[in-house]
Amino acid sequence: MIRARTVIVAFSLAALAAGGPAVAQSFWPFGGKHKERAESPAREEAFPNIPYADWSDAEPPYRVYPGDELEITIPSAPELNKTGVIQPDGRLALPLIGPVMVADRTLPELEATLSNAYAGQLLRPQVLVGVKTAQPLKVFVGGEVDKPGVYDMPGDINALQAIIQAGGFRTTAKRKSVVILRRGVDGRAMMRTVDLLKGSTRGGMDLAPLRRFDIVYVPRSDVAEANLFIQQYFRDLSPIDFGFSYALNGRTN
Repeated sequence: MIRARTVIVAFSLAALAAGGPAVAQSFWPFGGKHKERAESPAREEAFPNIPYADWSDAEPPYRVYPGDELEITIPSAPELNKTGVIQPDGRLALPLIGPVMVADRTLPELEATLSNAYAGQLLRPQVLVGVKTAQPLKVFVGGEVDKPGVYDMPGDINALQAIIQAGGFRTTAKRKSVVILRRGVDGRAMMRTVDLLKGSTRGGMDLAPLRRFDIVYVPRSDVAEANLFIQQYFRDLSPIDFGFSYALNGRTN
């Protein structure tokens, strides 16, 4: 389990760095309490346990993101009202105070941040923020799928639909242990596994509805892992020739 989690987090960081906007790397911190103990002290030192928050289906507040168009209103100074788009670096240029980092904040947090920023220029400013246009919701799909990558959510979709968008399962996929990573209400990462094989064999598939920036990771099947191990450690890395030969009438074949 420790190894699987390490692989999952490695994928999530790579997906955020390569597939999504660059600013996303700093907008999804992993943190929280420890869920399990490591297998041994030595293994814990080499592969520290990844802390995850308890899974919750509670809807987290909306956080603004690069590409969102915001309406900034200051009732006491209407000449400073502005409609602007958050830049790829997460900042928004505002009159008097210049660029301000606004991405990955809820609207109440952003209103407090901007009110603070304007406090040096205005007397007791009250800043109101609204989202005029939001960027398409995105999910990250990786692992044993045909086309790993970042995909727009065309409305409400579930994990199976996201995997279909990514070209479907590979034959090496472990469909009964698909991992969902999500940021919780308090900003900590949550993890759960869903069985997407169960519905096709016994009924009652857990389709796992997705939310913005969820990560769907499909691990390898046990058979595929075994084949990979044999390939890497016996065929690719071993100096011994595992080819077979036999002698027939004194001639080696």
